[in-house]
Amino acid sequence: MFGNMGNMAGMMKKVQKLQGDMAKLQEELKARTIEVSTGGGAVKVVVTGEKKLQSIKIAPSAVDPEDVEMLEDLVAAAVNEAMTKVDDMMAQEMGKLTGGLNLPPGMF
Repeated sequence: MFGNMGNMAGMMKKVQKLQGDMAKLQEELKARTIEVSTGGGAVKVVVTGEKKLQSIKIAPSAVDPEDVEMLEDLVAAAVNEAMTKVDDMMAQEMGKLTGGLNLPPGMF
């Protein structure tokens, strides 16, 4: 019976270490940035690991008063792709840490 308690204590230490490692990794990932461009470089966005739009650059050639909708689409596409890449980066890095365990989102 006491042998199982030792296993449980060891497992709890591993879980605590994993939580600490994950918190550290999350902080590191927040500092990273993802850059995406659309329209052959007409629109470039940079998003942080916290999913905050850091910058947006629009080439003058992309600004056509007769076709504002195209520019809106390019901006939306760039931002959406950058957000997806942030999610992918987070999942990939967390997967390395958890050894491929399929932990529910938000567990740590």
